[in-house]
Amino acid sequence: MAEAGAVRAVLLAGGEGRRMGPLGAGRLKPLMPYGGACRLIDFSLANARASGLGEVLLLSQYEERRLMDDLHRVWNTAADFRVHFGPYDHAYRSAGGGLPRELPERTWPRERGTADALIRKSAYVFGGGAEQVLVLHADHVYRFDYGPLIEEHRASGAALTLAYQRIEPRWVPLFGMVEFDAAGHLTAFVEKPENPTGDLVFAAFCVFDARVLRRTLERLDGTRWQHDISRDVIPAMLAAGEHIRGHEVTGHWQDIGTVERYHRAHLALASPEPGPPDSPGPSGPPGLSVERMPWTIAPEVARRRVARAPGVRDSVVPADLVNLGLVEHSVLFPGARIGAGARVRRSVLLPGAAVPPGADVDSAVVLEDGTVQRVPEGVRA
Repeated sequence: MAEAGAVRAVLLAGGEGRRMGPLGAGRLKPLMPYGGACRLIDFSLANARASGLGEVLLLSQYEERRLMDDLHRVWNTAADFRVHFGPYDHAYRSAGGGLPRELPERTWPRERGTADALIRKSAYVFGGGAEQVLVLHADHVYRFDYGPLIEEHRASGAALTLAYQRIEPRWVPLFGMVEFDAAGHLTAFVEKPENPTGDLVFAAFCVFDARVLRRTLERLDGTRWQHDISRDVIPAMLAAGEHIRGHEVTGHWQDIGTVERYHRAHLALASPEPGPPDSPGPSGPPGLSVERMPWTIAPEVARRRVARAPGVRDSVVPADLVNLGLVEHSVLFPGARIGAGARVRRSVLLPGAAVPPGADVDSAVVLEDGTVQRVPEGVRA
């Protein structure tokens, strides 16, 4: 377990979900429903809590009030863990268990990127005697104990220890490619390489020495940079000769960046096998089971993967499912309804989604209002 005292955990949540099509319309990407059980942002928060970290600082950039209200309701109800909202936190703490009527007026510049958010809210990131800064993102699917990563970082004396994973080479151009020497030191970091030379990628979470991170950010501030951890901060540290090491992630880890990858990841959940062979991510470890996910959506409703039952084949289904049709190789959230004679195959039904009688839904995402977003033929798993 991590010793939380000297570690500041920060969660970067700036995505709008523009590449998700209708699934992302009017929806914050961190709150995208996932796996019949939770939202994307809940994985990093659940990991932090399970790792013994009592607090995570939220650095959000898009519709902050909406995101903070949601996270306050879901995560700030227990005594052992909470999400800290930086300059807005006092307003939430003073709301008497509810939501604040008003938030403080913004007196700081609007952040232009994830790394820029670390600068603009540096008092909350680096204050309180933080010695290490654990940086997390809000759109990755994985369960992980950050404790060994933090302890390994401390023992090595590194300026940065980044998590990495080995994936199928054809998917490397989607990520940040990393290379290490025989001693485990980072020698190359290339964001989304056109011609990758390896199969190791940055898993989008890492631990910085707080002083080195602050110094690097101050050097970048005011220059022509992209305000990004992967595109700017890590390459700048590498160029400066900082001691950077890697920590391998051997379990399931999935980046959810498009509706196609969202769809593939759900098919892997429903499948009795480790996952579709063309799914970006590790080829060996199996996908997460629904039991290992944070249950933040209707946590009182049981759900499980069903291999074979009346009207259901190889699917993740909730206990409150009303099914008068046939469900095959799909993932359904609580409140889903299947009309008489309808057939649902290779699809995802979001909370409360209804499929009308006689409908045939194949390779699609059915939204809460019944809108059907089909996955293009060329990318169906």
